[in-house]
Amino acid sequence: MRLLVVEDEQKIVDALSYLLKKNGYVVDIALDGETGLEMASTGVYDTIVLDRMLPRRDGISFVKELRSAGFDVPVLFLTAKDAPKDRVAGLDAGADDYLVKPFYTEELLARIRSLTRRKSKNYVGDTISAGGLTLNPLGGQVTKGSENIQLTVKESLLLEVLMHNFGQVMTKERIMEKVWGYNSETDIANVDLYIYYLRRKLNISNIKTVRGVGYFLQGEHDVL
Repeated sequence: MRLLVVEDEQKIVDALSYLLKKNGYVVDIALDGETGLEMASTGVYDTIVLDRMLPRRDGISFVKELRSAGFDVPVLFLTAKDAPKDRVAGLDAGADDYLVKPFYTEELLARIRSLTRRKSKNYVGDTISAGGLTLNPLGGQVTKGSENIQLTVKESLLLEVLMHNFGQVMTKERIMEKVWGYNSETDIANVDLYIYYLRRKLNISNIKTVRGVGYFLQGEHDVL
């Protein structure tokens, strides 16, 4: 899962980045509202953790602009502004949840898990199921029948993208953004390489290629 943290206090950024990466998330950081909105508008993030008070663009206008542009990515406000009117303003602007600083780390992680599950119908608890596979994204573990398979971080991210978009063709460019990140300089040939790794490690044939476009995951017994 790829998260975007938009926060301007470096100590908080460092703490959040460490916590989230330790718990299996891939994290991108923006230190001001304008940069954060530009990154969020790529559509590659599963959840956005957003401060209210930011340089260049505040959190409320950030969310309003994001929603008006048609993006439905879950947004969690993380802020010291704890008055009821502040909570109402944040939620009315289009945020999905609101957590006041200081906070318990386990509560933050639980809320992020909840927001991510809410976005995808394929999630059950902390796992996602599609195409005859069940993936724990945070642990990188896949269950296929009675077999448990451990994936690398990139393999897990790639499979999660395919499962989350089950039956839909994902372009190589879109996969690159979701797995390797915004403005990554990684060669796009890595997508093909990691698809090969997944097919071999999982011993499956239902990751399908659309030549010149990308890949998609279909059901175990679907025939094209």
